[in-house]
Amino acid sequence: MTHLKLAPGAWVVVGDGQKALFLTNEGDEKFPNLRRLSVELHDDPPTHEQGSDAPGRTYSSIGTGRSAVEETDWHEVEKERFAASIAERINKGAQSAAFKQLVVVAPPKILGDLRREFTKETGTKILAEIPKDLTHHTIAEIERLLTAE
Repeated sequence: MTHLKLAPGAWVVVGDGQKALFLTNEGDEKFPNLRRLSVELHDDPPTHEQGSDAPGRTYSSIGTGRSAVEETDWHEVEKERFAASIAERINKGAQSAAFKQLVVVAPPKILGDLRREFTKETGTKILAEIPKDLTHHTIAEIERLLTAE
């Protein structure tokens, strides 16, 4: 990873489809000190526990052809909803000037979902977007990975 110079008060959001860790830099650019602001967890059962029926079928209006309709992946739908709620919280923070810099760390799919929901104001405050899943790392490891040269 690249060496990031996090300003005091910068936010670092580390998330995936089920967990989001909000951190703030209480140190300075030279010696960052990430502290937890909050953790948001989202209960997202597997699709087979959320779905209730077999995939649908369509029938051709001419002849005997028929085909299956792809089943909705409710697990992915919930991940997208969670990402939208996280983006909303970040957007509110940007609007209220809760931070001047933002680093977002998430798997590529979730990062794309977040990016779609960010406002222009939030976009101007993004220092880096890192396409990795670091939700299972400690805060010290995240700090080390973000600031390593």
